[in-house]
Amino acid sequence: MPQLGEPSSSRRNRQRALGLLAAVVALAFVVVLSFALGARTMSLGDAWLGLTDSSAATYTVVHDMRLPRTLLGLLVGVALGLAGCVMQALTRNPLADPGLLGINAGAAAAVVTAISFLGISTFSGYVWFAFAGAAAVSVLVYAVGGGRGATPARLALAGTALNAALLSYVNAVQLLDKASLDRMRFWTVGSLASAEFSTVVKLAPFIAGGVIVTLALARPLNALALGDDSARSLGADPAKARTGAIVAVTLLCGAATAACGPIVFIGLMVPHLVRSLTGPDLRWMLPYCAVLAPVLLLGADVLGRVLGRPGELQVGIVTAVLGGPVFLYFVRRRRMAVV
Repeated sequence: MPQLGEPSSSRRNRQRALGLLAAVVALAFVVVLSFALGARTMSLGDAWLGLTDSSAATYTVVHDMRLPRTLLGLLVGVALGLAGCVMQALTRNPLADPGLLGINAGAAAAVVTAISFLGISTFSGYVWFAFAGAAAVSVLVYAVGGGRGATPARLALAGTALNAALLSYVNAVQLLDKASLDRMRFWTVGSLASAEFSTVVKLAPFIAGGVIVTLALARPLNALALGDDSARSLGADPAKARTGAIVAVTLLCGAATAACGPIVFIGLMVPHLVRSLTGPDLRWMLPYCAVLAPVLLLGADVLGRVLGRPGELQVGIVTAVLGGPVFLYFVRRRRMAVV
């Protein structure tokens, strides 16, 4: 029997590797579209000249606007895809996304406080507030959820309660402060429109740190999916795995939310799609999510630019429109499976 199982396992891994390669090709295609399409459509040749030749007529559009926007979309997509995958593994809830633990709401509450009460309105100014808010909520959720004895259900309940409270605070501050409302308007929708190279450079180290922590958690979280007792028997420490997962989600979501605002459903939809392709093994799910989430995010951004000409629809609006029906489909499918 082992001899029969080995070829099957090898064939399965080969299929996964080919699927990952196809995902990389899809990502390259969407990146090209992100350079070429927008309020002003250009040929691939013009886009390439704008990227490489400073004397080209398209240089300013491509190099100063579309390149940083595309790079920011890649980083944020990776962050949200990995964070969603980790959240679903941590809570053992396939309908979980990074907002479930209140991470996005914590970052948003800190940012609106910085804008409204301290007059800060740039990414370099409020990114630290976003991280502080995300980190504070992470610690609070972990403590309220039971600390080292936290369970997926208790973490989800604590995160949901804090998420509701913090979003109420954000809405109250914006209603009471018109200047804050004006500055927060596009940030709360979720947008890549204000991307700059300086934002990309400042964001990259945080995303890289979150990616490293996330990839290191693949085996412990695989073991944790079998239950705490089984995880311990396999050599994993459930408390350390959950702590590491919360650190990773804080880094990834804090950075992404600070740069673009809360973009919804990316962290929900992509892990669902990936799980149907790879199975529940995080050693394959995480790389797939890191590639396919930017495909979805950049694709939604390009779609918003094309549909909204001569202006644009913010990417957060597009992902919400796409994600709402998908979420309802997942919920209905799970209900039918239970019945």
